[in-house]
Amino acid sequence: MNIRRVTFDHPDAVKLNDQVQAEYAVRYGDEGDVTPLDPSMFQPPVGLYLMAYDAQERPVATGGWRTQDENDEGYSDGDAELKRMYVVEEARGNGLARRILAALEDDARAAGRVRMVLETGNKQPEAIALYASSGYEPCVKFGHYRFHEDSRCFAKLL
Repeated sequence: MNIRRVTFDHPDAVKLNDQVQAEYAVRYGDEGDVTPLDPSMFQPPVGLYLMAYDAQERPVATGGWRTQDENDEGYSDGDAELKRMYVVEEARGNGLARRILAALEDDARAAGRVRMVLETGNKQPEAIALYASSGYEPCVKFGHYRFHEDSRCFAKLL
């Protein structure tokens, strides 16, 4: 697998974002994640967006982080927020999410961020298992879905 930096509005990133949104809609019975996102949020040094490609150059996984600091949505100074972690179904189980997660953590740490935070949902047990096995612990809810019952928030010191 080849992991490389892309922009959040890159055509392959848009394609996989549409796929993950469709999966969220099925799992939660809604329109997907409506958290406001802009490509500039994932531009270094305030963020990063990664895409993994298979041997045939097909996009198979994504993930990004964006800078967050203390605000009225419950973030803290020095936070990096993980967004759009996704692996296409046929590429799951090969460690791609774990590789992207590690690369994002390393980059956020190098950018001076002190804590990686993420929000997922209780209908994504495989995501919760990945984060728990990678050292993430439950934390106070934050972000767009902080008042939703299905929301689960996790954090890890970088």
